[in-house]
Amino acid sequence: MVDASAASGGAEMPPADPRRWWALTLVCGLQFMILLDMTIVNVALPKIEESLGFTQAGLAWVVNGYLLMSGGLLMLGGRLADVFGRRRLVLTGVVIFAVASAVCGAALSPGMMVAGRFGQGTAEAIAAPASLGLIALLFTDPKERTKALGIWGGLLALGGTLGYIISGLLTDLASWRWIFYINLPVAVLVLVLLPRLVSESRMVRQMDEGLDVAGAITSTGGLFGIVFGLLQAAEHPWGSARVLLPLVAGVFLLLVTLIVERRAANPLIPLQFFNNRTRSVINVASLFFMAAFISYTFMLTLFEQQILDYSPLRSGLGYLPLGFAIGAGIGTGMIPRFGVKAVAAVGFIGAGVGLFLTSLLDTNSSYLGGILPGMVVFGVFAGSTMPAATNAALHGVTAQDSGLASGVQNTMQQVGSALGLAVLVTLALRYAGHEIQNGVAPDPAVTSGYTLAFRVGAAPMVLGGVLIMALFERVNPELRNPTAEVVEVIR
Repeated sequence: MVDASAASGGAEMPPADPRRWWALTLVCGLQFMILLDMTIVNVALPKIEESLGFTQAGLAWVVNGYLLMSGGLLMLGGRLADVFGRRRLVLTGVVIFAVASAVCGAALSPGMMVAGRFGQGTAEAIAAPASLGLIALLFTDPKERTKALGIWGGLLALGGTLGYIISGLLTDLASWRWIFYINLPVAVLVLVLLPRLVSESRMVRQMDEGLDVAGAITSTGGLFGIVFGLLQAAEHPWGSARVLLPLVAGVFLLLVTLIVERRAANPLIPLQFFNNRTRSVINVASLFFMAAFISYTFMLTLFEQQILDYSPLRSGLGYLPLGFAIGAGIGTGMIPRFGVKAVAAVGFIGAGVGLFLTSLLDTNSSYLGGILPGMVVFGVFAGSTMPAATNAALHGVTAQDSGLASGVQNTMQQVGSALGLAVLVTLALRYAGHEIQNGVAPDPAVTSGYTLAFRVGAAPMVLGGVLIMALFERVNPELRNPTAEVVEVIR
């Protein structure tokens, strides 16, 4: 295994590790398991709500607990892997993930479940950056590395689809608890085999640079406060202390984060990173994207199982035509012909149209005539934005900073997911409560709340497309300097 410090200065590359493909299989399996836990929980949410006595606002924490810790600590996890060793961080993350999964599976109360989800999100923040770093170091040949990263990305896309189906199967045929227990044998396998397949690697750093722990704590705490306050607003007046205190505390901590990042010797996210207009716009748009996407799957699942009386298995299978992977393939093929700017903009606007179609649902909607049209349009157009967004997030970034750019994009996506759930679920529940107070029956009232949230979620998707069209920089790919180590360009 090569030490990262040897990868620079033009030194001759060491021979490839003969264990690298076995190691790739194991690391991809680990990341596949982690990704499944982001999606697998969605279909089981109604059963978890019923079994543990969650309120609907509280139920959002089953998803948001994971997202907040993963997004808030992701950049710190990458830095920890550089300093303390990637293999060590992967193994640490696996242990935390296994313990947290066992806690979720054995949960007897909402608090126990949410605590377990916080643990799982922390584990992803520790293990995911280190796993990707191991792939980059194991595969020193550019062609092999491209192939390995393609396998990694393909499995992640597959995991996003299979999560809904596996969740439906386990919840229907066994119990929702098994969506967490199935992680345990995978974790044991990784703990046994990874030390035999991968040597340790770390980046040589000056220890006086330090780690920006303060930035990680204040940013995660600020996001937690804002999300907590927004979800409290689903059940309490906006002017109540339960809502205002966490919101004010969250905003204060995020302002402190800006000061910390400006003064830190080794900040998690250097503020000058956002000087590039294209990268800034796509990261804001990615926040909008995930806010709408996660809220869509969360509320559509509740609508199907609680309003239309779908079983978990039927609900999980119903996500098969989402077409996210198909859209990603279409987007990849269209970029060379039409450019990143056009593909990303059209994808965002088209996904907004899909959400608007979904907002036409009512209590008598069928799957084929009501749910499917919006799902297909939303999924295909949303999927087509992903390769374009990845290219834009790396615009003007040198190979040295590509990890930072990818980490920022992933963080923005996780943060967007958490904030989107907090805002849109709160909006849906408050509107439904207002309708019930006005004499509307519960099912139509709740459906009206969901459809309003879908329409509101469509607006930032369309806005993201407009911002991309208006603000993306134009770079002529023919002028690209192949020796400048620029990862990608925008046309």
